[in-house]
Amino acid sequence: MEFAKDMFLFIKERKKYWLVPLIIVLLILGVLIVFGGNSAFAPYIYSLF
Repeated sequence: MEFAKDMFLFIKERKKYWLVPLIIVLLILGVLIVFGGNSAFAPYIYSLF
């Protein structure tokens, strides 16, 4: 959680608000990869790409 706190403070301090959507998209893709590889939802996730 230290990394998330540091990232939030970096974005806030340096006013790099354009990074927020990029981070959110990367997190969503990471979750899809982790859960998509080993679940029953894999055929549905693979059809998205």
